[in-house]
Amino acid sequence: MTEQTPRAPRTSRAARPAWAVIRVLRDRNASLYLGGVVVSGFGSSAMWLVAGIWVKDLTGSDGLAALCVLALWAPTLIGPALGTLADRMRRRPLLVGTDLSLAVLLLPLLAVDSPDTLWILFAVLLVYGAAGVVHDAAEAALVATAVDPRLLGDFNGLRMTANEGTKLLAPLAGAGLYAAYGGARVALLDAVTFALAAVLCTLLRVHEPPPRPEGAADLRARTVEGARYLWGHPVLRPLVLAGGTTMLFAGVNGAAVYAVAEGLGHSPAYVGVLYVAQGAGSVAIGLVSGPLLRRLGERRFARYGIALTAVAVTARALPYDAVALASAVAVGVGLPCVLVAALTAVQRETPGALLGRTAATANTLLFAPNAVGLALGAALVELVPYQALLAVVGVTRLLTVLPCRGRPRSSPRP
Repeated sequence: MTEQTPRAPRTSRAARPAWAVIRVLRDRNASLYLGGVVVSGFGSSAMWLVAGIWVKDLTGSDGLAALCVLALWAPTLIGPALGTLADRMRRRPLLVGTDLSLAVLLLPLLAVDSPDTLWILFAVLLVYGAAGVVHDAAEAALVATAVDPRLLGDFNGLRMTANEGTKLLAPLAGAGLYAAYGGARVALLDAVTFALAAVLCTLLRVHEPPPRPEGAADLRARTVEGARYLWGHPVLRPLVLAGGTTMLFAGVNGAAVYAVAEGLGHSPAYVGVLYVAQGAGSVAIGLVSGPLLRRLGERRFARYGIALTAVAVTARALPYDAVALASAVAVGVGLPCVLVAALTAVQRETPGALLGRTAATANTLLFAPNAVGLALGAALVELVPYQALLAVVGVTRLLTVLPCRGRPRSSPRP
């Protein structure tokens, strides 16, 4: 297979963003799955925010509050092994079972009411993160089967819109619910949303052949197949490398956001305004990602997004509110481009039997660098002025365009 860069005629309805959205929503499986993304994403976004606040209130420790994020992200480091589970089972039952298991998993949080019971919260968050890795891998594989391949770019773009849209609303709702009733009620809300997502998933119409049985030794060998396939693929490797390096620099940029707010003369609360602006940009690009992918192809779409974020991060060093808000919107528009391009390419270019572990490997390579970038940025912002840091990050970020230059050779046969 080779990378496709079809150009739709300017008069084609498929090239119009509004028509692309309608086409996805008319697809039964795509619309059902997007509904599940909105429902479960709302509960997850609320829970992820409240977990840190909950720990901070019970202990007064910023470090322990930060460990909540670490517990959620740590399982991505073993993503290839966890993703193998998505290739050993039918994906729809696995998704339904994972959603229901998460709903039950959250119930012990009703007992968290003191520092002595915080171990329950951290244990739940660690399992929550691991289940999320399996869920994402199974989702990527199932979507490639359940959704019309011609709609994958549109679907992934709308999924980004749905995710970012819930992040604009859910944290406020979660914080309000927490302030009124405490963390246990937020956990209960998250459990209900997972149960609803499981119901929507059962309504999907998809035929999945039973996976080939594997022994323990065979399983260990096949765990690395996703990474091997990804690294040897001339289309996927440059996109995932570009995405991973982009997320590394995004982490450094994110660590400087409080310094940006202070440099503009605002309180830390202003960071929320910048996040809302960035989320609005991500919502907007998600609506047009499908048509742009068809017109530009994955590589050019990713390159343009990287270039936009590089310019936006550099501009953020300027001491003007309008520039800071505009750059936040631009980062929100540019950052998802390489992620949507990489995920869509993985779904299109990977054989079904390998898709779970390959998607999990891609997710690890895409998102684990963000945690590294956050830690690196947190150290650098204490050592150098944030304006110089952002200028260097913006210029250096252009280097991530290099893996996406040129046209790929023929893809290997699976």
